[in-house]
Amino acid sequence: MSASSRPLLIVDGDSFAHRAYHGLPKSIRRAGNRGGGAIVGFANYLIRLYEAEQPRAVVVGWDTLAVPNWRALEFPPYQGGREFDDEIVEQLEVLPQFVAACGFASGKAPGFEADDFLATAVAMEEQRGGTALVASGDRDAFQLASAHTTILHPVKAGEIARIGPAEVRERYGVEPGQVPDFIALRGDPSDKLPGARGVGAVTAASLLKRYADLEAALADGKFPTQADDLRLYRRIATMVPDAPLAPIPDAAPTWNVAAELARSWELKGLSERLAALAAAA
Repeated sequence: MSASSRPLLIVDGDSFAHRAYHGLPKSIRRAGNRGGGAIVGFANYLIRLYEAEQPRAVVVGWDTLAVPNWRALEFPPYQGGREFDDEIVEQLEVLPQFVAACGFASGKAPGFEADDFLATAVAMEEQRGGTALVASGDRDAFQLASAHTTILHPVKAGEIARIGPAEVRERYGVEPGQVPDFIALRGDPSDKLPGARGVGAVTAASLLKRYADLEAALADGKFPTQADDLRLYRRIATMVPDAPLAPIPDAAPTWNVAAELARSWELKGLSERLAALAAAA
């Protein structure tokens, strides 16, 4: 298989970094007695995904924590109350450097979330006639599933579920394109989206079997006093494909460069694993 016919691997960097940070001991340190667990764990996820999928290239999407993103500006309660340890924030700042050392691309810009870079990369890859794999622990990414895009969703003990349109229908009872409508109606406590009053997952799915989308339900007179709020919730739940992301050419990994960076961070085990990958390649 030629490189260009392989899928593009698109990774939710913050999702996997947070999983790594909370899943590995805080005793993992790097140079200067700084935290290293999120870096090591994220690197292990990235290597495992690359080896399993053999993509043509990799792009990792990142949040920018220093400034509010467009969702928080439009809906101030968005993700309110989330607090991150200083050590995970500091590691999130340097992880794009590690991704670049691996020979992979990153998407990160003020005002945008990782989600928007995932959606943008998917749109670009489908437009060029390719296929995409989106690795994310966030179920919001299910809206990106299509005939050409599969979601790689971690479940437990290192197991990865492959989510396509059929799996979205099975789990939620809606089409992938209806996931933002579903979230708007049902609500999402983690993002502080209240949803429609008195509507849970079953009712939301039932409404979206009757109506093509939220707008059609509103046009039929549903939720007249909540219409503007629900439209806002739907916009907040939508991963938008207009983040500033350069075209992603085919790219082979540069494990040797990443090994040198890990060595400079005094992450010995990670450095040795990357050096072994470089030697094998």
